Amino acid sequence: MENKIKKGEKNVLGTDLQIAGTNPLTGYYRDGFCSTGYADKGVHVIAATLTDEFLQFTKSQGNDLTTPSPQYNFPGLKAGDNWCLCALRWKEAFDAGVAPPVILEATHEKALKFATIEELKNSTKS
Repeated sequence: MENKIKKGEKNVLGTDLQIAGTNPLTGYYRDGFCSTGYADKGVHVIAATLTDEFLQFTKSQGNDLTTPSPQYNFPGLKAGDNWCLCALRWKEAFDAGVAPPVILEATHEKALKFATIEELKNSTKS
């Protein structure tokens, strides 16, 4: 994927939104960016590097991200994959102490409606 920034959209740091991941290809629009729009009811704006702990947590909450769903072109995810997460699920995981580390440069500014910058930074990938 050629374009590493999405001009016109900002991240939580106030700079141009960076690409979150292309292998697997993430984002609500499957363009690698954690952009959102009217149709994105889950507000998939938090870029994170998945952990086994988070994947187990979200599965226990009814959202299995590990099982492939070919009909939706969804490969199934594993620890270490970068993925655009639903803001409410990430916050729920943060409150439970199992949030995956956030990639601030690739997290859309709309995430700040669901979590504080301090919460996002406290889960930042080091």
